[in-house]
Amino acid sequence: MKPANTSNFHENNGHGKTTVLEKESPEDSLTAPKVEEHSSQATEKQQKPTPPKRKKQIPLILAALGVGALAAGGFGYRWWQYASTHQQTDDAQVAGHIHQISSRIPGTISQVLVNDNQLVQQGQLLVKLDPKDYQSKVQQAEAALASARAQAEAAQANIGLTSETSNAQTKQAQGNVNAAVAALSTAQAALQQAKAEIPTAQAQVRSATAAVTAAKAQVAQAQANLQKAQADYNRYQTLYQEGAIPRQQLDTAKAAYDVALAQKNTATAGVQQAIAQLAQAKQEVAKAIAQLAQAQQGVASARAKLAASKGALQQATASKQDTKVKSAQYDAAKAAISQAEAALRDARLQLSYTNITAPASGRVGKKTAEVGNRVQAGTPLMAIVNDNNWIVANFKETQLENIKPKEPVEIKLDAFPNHTFKGYVDSISPASGAQFALLPPDNATGNFTKVVQRVPVKIVFDPDSIKGYESRIVPGMSAEVSVKVK
Repeated sequence: MKPANTSNFHENNGHGKTTVLEKESPEDSLTAPKVEEHSSQATEKQQKPTPPKRKKQIPLILAALGVGALAAGGFGYRWWQYASTHQQTDDAQVAGHIHQISSRIPGTISQVLVNDNQLVQQGQLLVKLDPKDYQSKVQQAEAALASARAQAEAAQANIGLTSETSNAQTKQAQGNVNAAVAALSTAQAALQQAKAEIPTAQAQVRSATAAVTAAKAQVAQAQANLQKAQADYNRYQTLYQEGAIPRQQLDTAKAAYDVALAQKNTATAGVQQAIAQLAQAKQEVAKAIAQLAQAQQGVASARAKLAASKGALQQATASKQDTKVKSAQYDAAKAAISQAEAALRDARLQLSYTNITAPASGRVGKKTAEVGNRVQAGTPLMAIVNDNNWIVANFKETQLENIKPKEPVEIKLDAFPNHTFKGYVDSISPASGAQFALLPPDNATGNFTKVVQRVPVKIVFDPDSIKGYESRIVPGMSAEVSVKVK
């Protein structure tokens, strides 16, 4: 039977469960010696089945509870100690370099040289496009470059020829201009001289005319003196014959007559000489007028030659301008060469794009390229994923207080639950994940609700801890990380 004074109580076993225990009453402890005294009687009754004493189970239960409490306390202490020195999150994924392979030019795929999940090396040929169209463009660019170079050579030759010709023409035309200027100066001087000689000759004519008039006056005077002398001589001759006068007077009259005759002859000769001088003066005037006309003609001819020489000089100068034009054409031809060379380089570059190579070492994934496909520039063909992976763990902002770069990290991947990887904190994102979202949240509203934000933390694997797993760890795997903080 159950003692009447035994009471029940509840005890927490440290795991949130309640165990009902029975408490022994003081009367049971007082009656214990009596049980020992009557042990013989109990021996006699051993053959009769008796129910187990519950009081014998209490120490075992208490011991179990004590052990459980100690274990729970130790576990709780260790958990508290671990939680106080570590920050954990299961919002983490493996990230890595994924190189999207696409074509830079439109074309038709002629060869695909890799398969899905194949390991490739940097620079390895992945896909070939049909190069015929681009080879034709290269040939056209080479032909255009050859044509431009030929035009440049022709323009350069024309420059030399035109320059030599124009220089010779310019020198000759300049000499003709100088000679024409000198001839014009000479003709103008002769013209001035001829103009100056005309008044002199005219003055001589006037002087000769006056001399003729004076000579005629002398002739008239001499004629009058001769008539008087002849009359006196005739009268004295008659008187002498009559014996009225002596011979001496007759001789004197005769001498006076001879003198008057001589003076008349002299005056007549003077008139002839003055007339001759007048005629000569008139000839000088005519000569001066003729020289003036000749000088005027010489000036006109010199001016005409000067104008012609200047025209030739202008033509020669125009030829020099033609040289400049030829030089400009040569410069344009050189520019055309540069343009053709650039076009050729571009055509060769476009041709090189028909060979699509791996930008980095890794494994092929998401291959969509097939022989015969027509692709445009930027069409995705496949992706290259290399083995340089890391972890992006999104910690709550309340967990970042003690997380710093170089802190050690324990990493558990869902793909390998029985293996713990090592790593360290590399860096912390400069903004929360929400800020990098396509539509960042706008909290400037009246119904704002505070939400704990998550900040991406980059964690790098320890190379020694992932040996043998390099090719098995791939981007996108889920992970749990625990950062040991101080």
